[in-house]
Amino acid sequence: MSILNRRRFLAISAAAMAVPTGAAASVARWTGRALGGPVSMQLVGVDQAQADTIFATVEAELERLEQIFSLYRDNSELSRLNKFGTLGDPSAELLHVLSACSSLHTATEGQFDPTVQPVWQAIALDAGDAAINDAKSLIGWSKVRFDVAQVSLPKGGALTLNGIAQGAVTDRITALLRGQGLRDVLVDMGEIAAMGQGPNGPWSVGVAMTDGTLVHRLTVTDRAIATSVPTAMQIGGDQGHILSPKGGAPMQELVSVSAPTAMIADGLSTALCLVDDAAAARVISQFDGARIEVSRAV
Repeated sequence: MSILNRRRFLAISAAAMAVPTGAAASVARWTGRALGGPVSMQLVGVDQAQADTIFATVEAELERLEQIFSLYRDNSELSRLNKFGTLGDPSAELLHVLSACSSLHTATEGQFDPTVQPVWQAIALDAGDAAINDAKSLIGWSKVRFDVAQVSLPKGGALTLNGIAQGAVTDRITALLRGQGLRDVLVDMGEIAAMGQGPNGPWSVGVAMTDGTLVHRLTVTDRAIATSVPTAMQIGGDQGHILSPKGGAPMQELVSVSAPTAMIADGLSTALCLVDDAAAARVISQFDGARIEVSRAV
């Protein structure tokens, strides 16, 4: 199973769904699949006929975004980039995410680095120490080139956007719903974004470990939240699925971050698993409105 699938499980069972209490306003709900995992929405105060039209629009947009970010489709932009090493005429959405990767890479002193994908693949395939060491030589965000005309990777290189793409998709769907005139919405496209109010006030979101143990609960309004647990999946022996480009072991067993955008919350929750508390404080201070909701050291 891929990282993306397991991060989906984490977003739903470890970052939890909003749970409003008391007398509730009408809520239209939708569930589906995108980027290899389950996705969902809750729209407050929307009748079913209106909701069905909105859900159809969201499904069409998700299909478009799949063609950019999916690792499950051979002809997506990301898959073609990894296969051929270059991609001409990249979409604005891909460039937006790659630009955010650069910001996160700099802010985390290199801990956020999507070029770890060849190492992940070598470990997952049990390719052996020599192959893993060869893959490590391909790590380096500075080797990635991108502009409006082309994205290019070093020979043999590949990217994983699993630590940021779900957040970017969440933001895009949230913006689409806002453009439809909606103000009270919960979106879970792998990370969670809460707009406005739930049926009874601010949305309530729980953060739990993968065994279901609740470790934190917060109320969220016009904010996104992302949670990462390095041990949610082992890709080879006891190797967790969040890899440090510098070769170190994760320093946190759980990190949950909230931010104005799901993309930034997503990227930060991933990277901060790899640093100590002092470094995490330095990183989070560089992103306006972002905060660590809960972290647990290994």
